[in-house]
Amino acid sequence: MRTALIQMKASMERDENLSRAEAMLRQAAEQGAQVACLAECFATWFFPQKINPDDQQLAEPIDGPTMTLMRRTAKALGMVLVVPFYERVMAGELYNSTAVVDEKGEILGLYRKHHIPMSAYFNEKFYFRPGNKGYPVFDTTFGKIGVLICYDRHFPEGARCLGLNGAEVVFVPTATTKRGFSQSVWEPELRGHAIANGYFVAGVNRVGTEFESEYYGKSVFVDPIGQIISQASDTEEEILIADLDRARLEEVRQVWPFYRDRRPEAYGAIVDA
Repeated sequence: MRTALIQMKASMERDENLSRAEAMLRQAAEQGAQVACLAECFATWFFPQKINPDDQQLAEPIDGPTMTLMRRTAKALGMVLVVPFYERVMAGELYNSTAVVDEKGEILGLYRKHHIPMSAYFNEKFYFRPGNKGYPVFDTTFGKIGVLICYDRHFPEGARCLGLNGAEVVFVPTATTKRGFSQSVWEPELRGHAIANGYFVAGVNRVGTEFESEYYGKSVFVDPIGQIISQASDTEEEILIADLDRARLEEVRQVWPFYRDRRPEAYGAIVDA
């Protein structure tokens, strides 16, 4: 699976962001990418840093401008796209979502962010309802794909669910700044999920400055033993490409048979607490 992470900046103009994303996806296709993932809410600046009721108007239905363009692009390029967007189901029902689009431009399904932060730096509970579609794995032509969105990566239970559901690569679209502790745990957490679950992890962040907050980039591919395959810069837009060999999963799981040796009957306290 030749895979691309699209690390880009965001302006205050949706059309400009969509045009830049489309151009970068075309460049990824020219480099042979079969699957590409964009960053969290890539079509807009990351508005949840502040509370502004008007910004709820940025939410789009599944047939809105972002998904319409991305479906057309996927079909034109023959590429599977992992597309984060601000989803509107109806007035007052809004989600932080990611759609997986196949190479024919068809939507295979949605993942909706489960864990919604409300902290000193992010006010996401004002904008997003918690996800309600479980932890689906999408069986694409090029491999089995799972998704966690940003804050979800701090919770190992979701990463395990994706492994149990058959994920071979888990994409983690993110919009994370240098404030707080995030940067120090970015790579260790993604590496930990890869190791514990025996799959590839691909984390994509944005770069640039929004609302005086600087994003740290460092989009990264991690293999199933936690080794960093490749990593982007912390300041520049970049198309990060990696070849993810699915045979590596078999190799690692023969040495580390975690799915054989796990003891779910002993873990009740995790969910009962």
